[in-house]
Amino acid sequence: QVQLVESGGGLVQPGGSLRLSCVASGSIFSIVTMGWYRQAPGKQRELVAAITRGGSTNYADSVEGRFTISRDNTKNTLYLQMNSLKPEDTAVYYCNRAPVGMFYWGPGTLVTVSS
Repeated sequence: QVQLVESGGGLVQPGGSLRLSCVASGSIFSIVTMGWYRQAPGKQRELVAAITRGGSTNYADSVEGRFTISRDNTKNTLYLQMNSLKPEDTAVYYCNRAPVGMFYWGPGTLVTVSS
């Protein structure tokens, strides 16, 4: 079973940037569409960005133009560059297969956007 470990979260001021990373075990990573999800307090988990094995990307309207998803299949690593962060981006961020998270969920990484 694939294991996922997210990192890179933290406290950032509005307008700031963070880069999240997700390391996956197993060779299947390189052949599946992966995504970043987030879950804000009191809300359901939502998919915010996805990337196919070939590098095609798709974003939720709420992050389009501010977030960039990328992957390095040689390192089994998924990235999320987040710029122009807003308080409403505050959430625990997870990576998983997209559009349905079929792997076991990792611990996630907390992103807090606050002044």
